[in-house]
Amino acid sequence: MYQNGYEQYKLQSVNTMTSSEMLLLLYDELLKRLARAQVALEDKDYDLFNKSVQRSKEIVQYLDFTLNMEYKISYELRRMYEFFLYELSRLQAGRKTAVIQELKPLVIELRDAFKEASKSVAM
Repeated sequence: MYQNGYEQYKLQSVNTMTSSEMLLLLYDELLKRLARAQVALEDKDYDLFNKSVQRSKEIVQYLDFTLNMEYKISYELRRMYEFFLYELSRLQAGRKTAVIQELKPLVIELRDAFKEASKSVAM
């Protein structure tokens, strides 16, 4: 019973989010998955590692898919997302935590830029 109520709450929360809130949530989830991949790699849990990296790829692919190409900035974001996908593939093949450590600051910087932009738009 409680599980069903929680699922309804989560669905309602997602359905009432603004696009900027959803975007920030996706970036936060990407960072969470990268952190999970790093821990899994350190623990030699390769199944969890692969699942975490795969989910990271799916998030980046979704971000790329939802770009509005009417805006010039979207072309730069697409290039960034392509770079992220390349690095995630390299991570999956090489299993090196250095790749995660290179990617995380870039994702954080992009998330923070969107966060600031959404604050500016709100004002």
